[in-house]
Amino acid sequence: MAQHLDHVDDGTSAPAVRGIKKRVLALHLPRFGTERLAKEMPETIHQPFVIIEENKGKLVLAAVNPPARRQSLVPGMVLADARALVPKLVTCFANPQAEAQALHKLADWCIRYTPLVMVAGSKALFLDISGCAHLFGGEQALASHLQTRLVSFGLTSHIAIADTPGAAWAIACCAGNDTPQILPPFMGDNAWDALAHCPVMGLRLDAAVEDALVSFGLRSIGSLRPLARRDLADRFGADMVQRLAQALGAEAEAITPIRPVIPFVARQIFFDPIATAEDIAATVRAVLDDLCQMLGDAGQGAEKLVLACHRVDGTTQHLSFGMARPSRWPDPLFVLLAEKLDQVQPDFGIEIVELSAHRTSPLEGDQANWPGDLPGYGPQFSNGADRALRSEAFAAFADRLGNRFGFASLARPAPVQSWLPERAVARLPPFEEKYFAGRPRWPSGRARPLRLFSRPEPVEAVAPVPDDPPVLFRWHGRTYRVRAADGPERLSDEWWGQESEHGVGVRDYYTVEDE
Repeated sequence: MAQHLDHVDDGTSAPAVRGIKKRVLALHLPRFGTERLAKEMPETIHQPFVIIEENKGKLVLAAVNPPARRQSLVPGMVLADARALVPKLVTCFANPQAEAQALHKLADWCIRYTPLVMVAGSKALFLDISGCAHLFGGEQALASHLQTRLVSFGLTSHIAIADTPGAAWAIACCAGNDTPQILPPFMGDNAWDALAHCPVMGLRLDAAVEDALVSFGLRSIGSLRPLARRDLADRFGADMVQRLAQALGAEAEAITPIRPVIPFVARQIFFDPIATAEDIAATVRAVLDDLCQMLGDAGQGAEKLVLACHRVDGTTQHLSFGMARPSRWPDPLFVLLAEKLDQVQPDFGIEIVELSAHRTSPLEGDQANWPGDLPGYGPQFSNGADRALRSEAFAAFADRLGNRFGFASLARPAPVQSWLPERAVARLPPFEEKYFAGRPRWPSGRARPLRLFSRPEPVEAVAPVPDDPPVLFRWHGRTYRVRAADGPERLSDEWWGQESEHGVGVRDYYTVEDE
């Protein structure tokens, strides 16, 4: 029995978010190779310009701009033949690495529309806009906004939106004009009807498979509909059948984003860009409140925040903020962010402000707001103040120090079971608690100095008889007379461990008070 390719609603094409229909935007950049060089080579805008590459020992045209195409130059033509037609032809050798970097940079810029952006080949991007279009006024408004921005960058684009990446790409490739094409959601057989007029090259097949299909008279996707899947696979390969099934929605196709998806993101979009410090601060506070609400609903606390300001010139400025321990209290977090907002350079204006929690940890309890009279720092604690509030106030203080001097500069001392002073203390992060599980706290009755020099400093001591406390000592060229002394505390190196970094032998420690 022949098995035909029809749309099957098996749930494979549905997005991860329940109740939201998957919608994909395909962005085709047919002249990306030449247009990306227009800023570096402005003379190529109005003159015949081609990108050349070596193929089988010959220099051939890899890409041509519109003036060159009007002179009958096409990709694949030998350079010598092209120069015979256009003697003043401007050429440039292909640089696939630079072109890939430029396309990846454009994909990174498109994250302002959706976090799910995928690079597809050398001239295409896929954007999963499921649940995002309403932020821009609908799918048509989003596509038009994207195309308008690309025109300002000097890029020609064909845009289509459909339920699947394959369908959106097929429509974008065969678009006869620059108007974005929006396909309605697939229902029943309308996937076949929507793609019937598209050429088979829209299925993203190998050139040999495309030529084979055309040789059999199968020029459009609609011409494949009467044929059975098994016959198509036997004649043209399983990859061709898979691409067709993906385009029709009968088989799922994943979009692999260029960046890991961050679950906690809050943003505000402006049709009129903002540029004043007051507007930026107010917007940051608004997105921070939204982000903290998301974190509270999920029972998470932020350990690292990243503020992204997308400017109208296509550039993005990022600022990172770290926390000593997880938090979702808006007031102290805003104080932390406000200290760096003077670094934001709006230039010609900011159109999108985005705040994301790049690292989170579970955080129990209610942190709805920061209590107290001082904004960002809580109340003036009395002797009976709650210990938790003291801890949160210290955490906010540690966050400010860490973001200014680096969190590697912050540490808390912890006891180690050793009698040697240089081994009796470990350096831990300010809020490390796992270390103390099952370990003794600071021992009582052991007198130890609050500070140890990184390297021992020589001291000349005078005592009446050996082993007696000193009566005077000389340090840094100055003589000190001892008023009271206690000791000695005699220590030797630990036989079960390493040798002390300060030498081997017996040490006598004295506690002295000078005059």
